[in-house]
Amino acid sequence: MNTTKSYSSTKSRTFDLIQTSMLIALVFIATLLINIKLPLSPNGGLVHLGTGMLFIISIIFGPKKGAIAGAVGMGLFDLVSGWTLWAPFTIVARGLQGYIVGKIAWSNGRQGNSFTFNLLATISSIPVMLGVYYICERVLFGSWIIPVASIPGNLIQNIVGVCVAIPVCIALKKVPFLNRSFKR
Repeated sequence: MNTTKSYSSTKSRTFDLIQTSMLIALVFIATLLINIKLPLSPNGGLVHLGTGMLFIISIIFGPKKGAIAGAVGMGLFDLVSGWTLWAPFTIVARGLQGYIVGKIAWSNGRQGNSFTFNLLATISSIPVMLGVYYICERVLFGSWIIPVASIPGNLIQNIVGVCVAIPVCIALKKVPFLNRSFKR
């Protein structure tokens, strides 16, 4: 009997590891392939589909996978695309953002099935992301004023993410295969 439990548990952990790795890859690819550098501030800023993917994963799969996929996926993007200095801050900002979205969307057994809570979740995560990057820029640039220039670009990035994620999640929630197979 213990062998069956152990095998089942190992199989479940393996599935979870593979699934989480694939979600990380989705965030990384969505961030890498379609991104536009914003001319709003001298210290950068990108609009990319990684934010939308982070929101989708957090809503569909919950806070743990959302946090891991967002943190690692976008952290890897920073490491391979010339934003290396930002990677530690991205890991914190996007990990927190994914966790917040998933926690709210999955609160009280909703499992991301409430349009209102999904929208509330994504919107609630934005100030946290803004705050972490603001503090990051304060550390990097030694000024409380310079980081203000990045706020509009970060807001645009998050608004695009919400506008992409909410309709995609509505459509994905209608797919029976997703509602049965991937929830573990």
